[in-house]
Amino acid sequence: MSVLGLGIALPLLVGALLPQAFAGGGTRRWFGGRGEGQRAEAQAAKDAAASAFYELDTAQRGLRISIETITAVDDSPEARRAVEGFAALGRRIDEVSHVYIGAVDAHDLDRDELDAGTAERARVELSRAKEQLDAVKGELERFEEGLAPLLAGAETQLARLAPAVERARQALRAAGGALDSVRDGGLRADDLALRLARLGPELTRLNEGAGRHGVAETLQRADRVLRDAEAIRVEAERLPERAAEIDRRLVSLRTRAEALTTRAGGVEPVLSELRRRFSLACWQDLQHVPEQAAGTLRQAGERLAEATKARAEQRWPDATSLLSTVRALLDSTDEAVSAAGDRLRRLDAVAKDPKAETDRARFAVRDAQRLAMDGRQTPDPRHARPLDEAVARLDRAVDSLEGRHPDYWHFLGELEGVRATAAQVVEHIREERGAGAGH
Repeated sequence: MSVLGLGIALPLLVGALLPQAFAGGGTRRWFGGRGEGQRAEAQAAKDAAASAFYELDTAQRGLRISIETITAVDDSPEARRAVEGFAALGRRIDEVSHVYIGAVDAHDLDRDELDAGTAERARVELSRAKEQLDAVKGELERFEEGLAPLLAGAETQLARLAPAVERARQALRAAGGALDSVRDGGLRADDLALRLARLGPELTRLNEGAGRHGVAETLQRADRVLRDAEAIRVEAERLPERAAEIDRRLVSLRTRAEALTTRAGGVEPVLSELRRRFSLACWQDLQHVPEQAAGTLRQAGERLAEATKARAEQRWPDATSLLSTVRALLDSTDEAVSAAGDRLRRLDAVAKDPKAETDRARFAVRDAQRLAMDGRQTPDPRHARPLDEAVARLDRAVDSLEGRHPDYWHFLGELEGVRATAAQVVEHIREERGAGAGH
C-alpha cells in the first residue's frame, strides 16, 4: 500500500471512532475494557438489589394487611404474639432497608470519573444488601406461613360479617312489615312494637360497623338482632290467629264454667246419699266439696271477666295467662265435683258385690305368683315376700267387711294396693329376665 493511500485512510478511521468516544453527550470518559465491565456489573447488582427491595416492600405490605385482618377479629394471645412478631420483623426490615439505601446513596454509578475499584466496591456492597433483603424476605414468608390458621379463621369471620349484618337488617324490616300488617287489621300489638323499638339502638350500632365495635361483637349483635326480630315477626304474623284462639277459649271456658256451676249444684244430693248409706270414713273427705266448688267457680268467674277485659284492651299476654288460670280453676272444680259422683258409684258397686273386687285382686296376685315360679322350684324371696304380704293384706281387707257398717272405701283402697304390689313384682321379674337375656 502507498503512503498516499495511508494518508487518506487515517482520517477516515479517526472519524469513525470519534462518535463512540463522545457518546453520552460527550461528558463521560471512555475507559473501555475491564473498567466498563465492572461498571456494568455494579449497575446489575444495583438493579438486582432494587428488585429485592421492591419485593420485600410488597411482601411487607401484604403481610400488614393479613395482620390487620387478624387483629380486627382476634384478640387471643396467639394473635397478640403475631402482632409482636410482625413488629420485630418490621424493625429487621428497616435495618436492611437502611443498608440498601446507604449503599445506593454511597455510589453514583453514572459518574464519568468512576474508577474500577469504586465500581467493584459498589457491586460488593449492593450484592450484600440484596442478600440481606432476600434473607429478611425469607423470614417474612416463613412468618406468614405460620399465620395461615389465624388468618383463615379471621377471614372466615370477616366473610360472615356483611351477610350477617344484612340478614339482621332484613329481619328488622320484615318484623316492621308484619307489625304494620297487623295494625292494618285493627290489632295494636303494643308489646311487639315496644320490643321492636328496643332493637333500634342495636341497628344503629350495626350501622356504625365493625371498625368501631369490633368484628366479633358485631357478629354477635347481628345474630342477636336477627333472632329477636325474627321472633317478633313470627309473633306478629300469628297475632290474628292468637286473637281468634283467645276468643274461642273465652267462649269455651265460659260455657264450661256454666256447666260446672250446674253440676256443682248436684254434689249436695250425692253427699246426702253417701251419708245416709255409708259410714263416715267413706265420705268425710268429700263434705267440703260444695263449698270448695263454689269458691273456685267464683274465682274462675272473676278471672274470666279480667281475661275478657284484657282481650278488649289487646293485652294478649295478660289474656292468655288469665285464661290459663281459669282453666286450672275449672279443672280442679271438675275433679272435685266428679269425685263425689264417682265415689257413690264405686261404693254402690262394691256394696252390691264385694266379691268381684276381691276376685280381681286375687287374680292379680296369682298371676304374679305363677310368673315368679316360672322355671323355678322355689320362688325368689325378693318376689315371694311382697306377694305373701299382699295375700295377707287381701285377707285382712275381706275380714274388715264383717260388721254392721263396713268401710267399703278403705276396702277398695286396700285392694288397689294389693293389685299395685302384684304389678310391681311382675315388672321387676320381667326387667331381671330381660337383663339376663341381654347378657
